[in-house]
Amino acid sequence: MKGKNIIVVERIEEKIFLIRNQKVIIDFHLAGLYDIPTKVLIQAIKRNATRFPIDFMFQLTQVEFDNLRSQFVTSSWGGRRYLAYAFTEQGVAMMSSVLHSERAVQMNIAIMRAFVKLRDILSTHKELAKKLDELEYKISRHDSDIQTLFNAMRRLMRPSDKSKHPIGFIVGEPKVRYKTLKRKQT
Repeated sequence: MKGKNIIVVERIEEKIFLIRNQKVIIDFHLAGLYDIPTKVLIQAIKRNATRFPIDFMFQLTQVEFDNLRSQFVTSSWGGRRYLAYAFTEQGVAMMSSVLHSERAVQMNIAIMRAFVKLRDILSTHKELAKKLDELEYKISRHDSDIQTLFNAMRRLMRPSDKSKHPIGFIVGEPKVRYKTLKRKQT
């Protein structure tokens, strides 16, 4: 059962988009999760319009919908007569009071878990970004020291200059040539 929940949460996470700086699920994805036609979902919302203020649900603009359409496959025939609606986490939670099926209740639980998981992931990324900023600040304070270190390493890596005097001591005797003996061939 636990493995199935993970699959459901991962399936839901794929349907959560960031629009207007809010994590949302589009109406037809939500209808698919509840296993009902999108038309039925929209009708239920319109019958209970007071339960869905603008921070729970909003209609996408044509530009937003066109940008989003490239992220998922839509039918080339039929089409929609209206722009899609986007539901925030609170809007999805409110759906449980509008849709009364057992599947809707179970799916709401899974969707809430997906939103919480994404919030945890984003929180982790914020902590990592903060640590990187702190590290960058520490490094910037020591920039001159690091630059000096790099310059010293570059000097050591350069090929040596031949005009410098050799290291060691020089013997003042003349060089002696030794004869080499030829070996007899047998």
